[in-house]
Amino acid sequence: MFSKATANFIHQIDPEGSLIHVSRVNDSHKLTPMALVVKRNRIWFWQTPKYQPTDFTLSDLLQGDEVLIPGVTEKDFLSYDGSFGDALSTELDTEAGPLHVKLKGQGISKLQSSFGKLKKEELDVKKLLHDSDNRLVNMDHVLVQQLQKRADVLAVVKERILTTKSCSVTQTKKEQCMLQGVLGLVGLLGKSVKVCVKDSNNIELDSDVSLEIPSGTVIAYSILELEIKKNGEYDICLQPGTIGGFEADTPFLCEDSLHVVDGERNGHKAPMKAPPINLQNGSQEMDLLPLAELPQSTRRAFIEKLRKTLRDRADLSYLQGVLEELCSRETLDVDKEEGLPESPRASVSALLEQPGSDSDTENGQCGNSAPLKAACLLVSAMEELPDETLRLLSESHPDFLEAFDTLVS
Repeated sequence: MFSKATANFIHQIDPEGSLIHVSRVNDSHKLTPMALVVKRNRIWFWQTPKYQPTDFTLSDLLQGDEVLIPGVTEKDFLSYDGSFGDALSTELDTEAGPLHVKLKGQGISKLQSSFGKLKKEELDVKKLLHDSDNRLVNMDHVLVQQLQKRADVLAVVKERILTTKSCSVTQTKKEQCMLQGVLGLVGLLGKSVKVCVKDSNNIELDSDVSLEIPSGTVIAYSILELEIKKNGEYDICLQPGTIGGFEADTPFLCEDSLHVVDGERNGHKAPMKAPPINLQNGSQEMDLLPLAELPQSTRRAFIEKLRKTLRDRADLSYLQGVLEELCSRETLDVDKEEGLPESPRASVSALLEQPGSDSDTENGQCGNSAPLKAACLLVSAMEELPDETLRLLSESHPDFLEAFDTLVS
C-alpha cells in the first residue's frame, strides 16, 4: 500500500525524471544524504534496475579515520494529496443441458494518499568532492566484496523528499459476488414433470485499511552512481546518463545497445555481465516452452494464480523478485520466504507441485528448474507492462487468452 502510494506520487510529479520511489517504510531511516544505495541491474534487458538502501554511508566505505560530514540544504517542495481508484466488473453466463449457471462479480478499489506538505533535502556535491578528494575506497570492506561478486553498482543519495508532519495512506476495497444456479429436469421418466431448483448467493467483502506515516518519512530520493577502480580510486558520476560500477578484470562490452540498461559511459558501452544466450539469439519463445510443456492442470493453476497477482503491482514485483532470487539459488524452500504474500506464494507453489518436482527438491536442484526460470522470464516481462494492461490481463479468462493467441499467431 505504501509502495503504491509513493509510486503514484513519482508517476504524477516526475514520470521521466531521476526520482526513485521508496517501496518500504522501514527503508526510510537509511536514506540519508550521502547514504549508500545498491543499484541491482536485472537479468533481462527490458527490466528496470532495482534499488536497495544499505546501512552504510560513503564515509564508512573510505580508507582513513576522518569522518565525512555531508553538507545538506533544505527547502520546501510541494503539497500532495492524491486519490486513485479502479472499478472492475465481470459476468459469466453459461448453460449446459439442464444446468444454467450465472456468475457476476464487481469490485471497487480506492487508494487515498495525503502526504501533505513535503520538503526536499539535497546533498552539497561540491563540498563532498572537496572533502573526499584523494580518499580511496576500502576494497576489503565487506559490502564491496559482496557487490563485486554480483557486479552491482554503488550509489550515494543525492536528494530526498520527506514528509513534514504525520500523514496517512488509506485503501478501501469493496467486492461483491453473486452466484445463481438453475437446474431443470424436464420429461422425467417420460412423464410431463418439471423440477426446477434455484439457488442464489450474494457475497460482499469490504476492507478499509489506513496507514499512518510519521513526520520525516522519506517517500522518494535520487542518487549519484560511483565508478570504482580496482585500486580503490573512485569517481562520482555527475553527468546525466553516466553510470557507475566496479572495474572488472575482463569487462564484457555489449554490441547491441538493447542489452545496455542505462546507455553509455564516457562514450563507451557500459561493462556488464555477458547476457544469457537466450537474449543473444532472440529465443524467448523457446525459453517459455517449459511452461507450455507442463501438465494442463499445473499450467492452468499457475496461470490462474498469476492472474490474481496481476491485480496488485506490489505483489507482482514481489513475485518477480522471489522468482529471480530462487532461480539463482542452488536449493529452494518456499516455506522460508516468510514475507511472501499469499498470491505470489501460491503462484510459486503451483510450479513446484508439478509431478516429478519432489525429487528435484530433495536433491536441492530447484534453482535449475526449467519451468521456474521460464516463469521468471514471463513475470519479468509482465512487470514492465502498464497498470491498465495488467488490469485487463487480470480480468481475462485463460480460454480467451488462448483463443486470442491462436487468432493473432
